Amino acid sequence: MDIKLLRAFVTLAQEGTYHSAANKLCITQPALSKQIQTLEHLSGVTLFQRGRHGARLTVAGEQLLAAASEAVERYADFFADVTAIQRGDSGKLTLGFGISSYLFAAKRVAAFRVRYPGVQVSLNDMPSAVQTQRLAEGRLQVGFVRLPVPEPLQSHSLDTEQLVLAVAADQLLSHLETTQVIENHQLLQLAPQRGEGLTTQADQFLTARNLTPRTVSAADDIQTLLALVAAGDGVALLPASVKHILPVGVTLLPLEGEHTQWHTGLAWNGQIKDPLRDKFLAMVMEDGQIN
Repeated sequence: MDIKLLRAFVTLAQEGTYHSAANKLCITQPALSKQIQTLEHLSGVTLFQRGRHGARLTVAGEQLLAAASEAVERYADFFADVTAIQRGDSGKLTLGFGISSYLFAAKRVAAFRVRYPGVQVSLNDMPSAVQTQRLAEGRLQVGFVRLPVPEPLQSHSLDTEQLVLAVAADQLLSHLETTQVIENHQLLQLAPQRGEGLTTQADQFLTARNLTPRTVSAADDIQTLLALVAAGDGVALLPASVKHILPVGVTLLPLEGEHTQWHTGLAWNGQIKDPLRDKFLAMVMEDGQIN
């Protein structure tokens, strides 16, 4: 049912005359009469009794007026919400991030909240693979992820991440090459479901150098890996961005050559129209690279 029919019904009931209601609706009286007749036809009841004193509600009209008024108010509220979201005055923004954007993502969210205080922003740590899946499903609006991303997602590069070797500072032997450090210690890695991209990166690095760690052990998060490294339980191939959460007693050794770098950036689903998301993307892209 067209909302303009309900609006005509409510306005005529409030004004009491076709002349006054038509003026308020900015339409002609014949047009208003046609809308009321159409609504009466669709509802199967007579809504008004027209007489010398104007248009008076019938019993059926009185019964339906409250529901019609509520529908008109909700319709107006809906468009007010749409307008507010388009302006960035309100709404919800759901974002994902990984260790490579640990500080940058949080700073951009803080800046966005200052600019658009009415927007509810949620920022959650999750693997890039999970982010891309949720972006494709429409359950996430923007992700700070490892690039490239699968179609139909779009992306914007922000930075280049570097692979490093995390070792216990008190176990570091200066005369050993990095490759020897890896082969002489247990290799600690993220479980594949928690860091598929990082696991693949580490495997490519090891394969290209014909390195075989003594043993391999997995953990569910980077903080646990770093704690194990600090305790002397092994070494770990990690993104250089772990420097932001590095515990005491862990040193990061730089790595060079192939399979030691990858791009990170923004990802979003361009098939979904989302003005609020686009405002956030524009702000981050204006700010430039993560460094």
